[in-house]
Amino acid sequence: MRWLFVLLGLMALPVQAAFKCEADLQYGLAVNDRYIRVINKSRTLYQINQSKQLIVRGEWIELPAEQQEKLQELANGLHYAVPKVILLASEGVDLAIGAVDHVYVGLVGSDHESYERLQKALWRVKQKVKTKFIRASDNYYIGPRSLENVDELMDAQLESEIEEALTTSVGGILSAIGGLPAQGDATLEKRMEMLSAKLENMGAEIEKHIAPQANTLRLKAEWFCNEIKRLDGVEEELRRSIPALAPYDLIVTGDAKPLK
Repeated sequence: MRWLFVLLGLMALPVQAAFKCEADLQYGLAVNDRYIRVINKSRTLYQINQSKQLIVRGEWIELPAEQQEKLQELANGLHYAVPKVILLASEGVDLAIGAVDHVYVGLVGSDHESYERLQKALWRVKQKVKTKFIRASDNYYIGPRSLENVDELMDAQLESEIEEALTTSVGGILSAIGGLPAQGDATLEKRMEMLSAKLENMGAEIEKHIAPQANTLRLKAEWFCNEIKRLDGVEEELRRSIPALAPYDLIVTGDAKPLK
């Protein structure tokens, strides 16, 4: 989202270093009260029923007590974390879209010819997130490779659409901002001073109203990242002790390579 960081930079917001969670899912993950399913291209690789019964490729795997306890720990953690991260993704994209919309309207106005294009591009971004993080009633689904870098939710095509919507000539955008005259007595230097003042005011307003929400979401994201890394350790113990699970590495952390 380079365009968003540029706008925030222009407004002199105290942007923190980008948070990146080096943890992700190699497969799709479907969760509800009855089961957890690990899915690869619509095929269920393994399933955990009622947090205690393990079925791998259609075969029930009987477990001793120690493995049963670890399986329940993994299942309970996923049952708790998955709904929260889906809500987090929804809140995060809503906040980002709201910030972009607020900045754009403040600079150019909703009557500007490019505003409709921006709205369509932002709608596509939101739909893109919804295809990766899905909630339907009490069923939750996270797509593979959805967690590691949220910026990747907006692929190059969507990013270029938004950048195109935001792009106008310098003269055109200056004439649109706050009714600044395109021609007349005002010098370019004066107009730029007015633009700078407007950006400063907008920066202060966004810092006041949006930064606290963004900080709250960041703290939630950090919690989830730590939790998914903890669950990775539990999963690895299960994969080492249950041969049927060994081929299926659901949670990957660090510099793991993408699934082929």
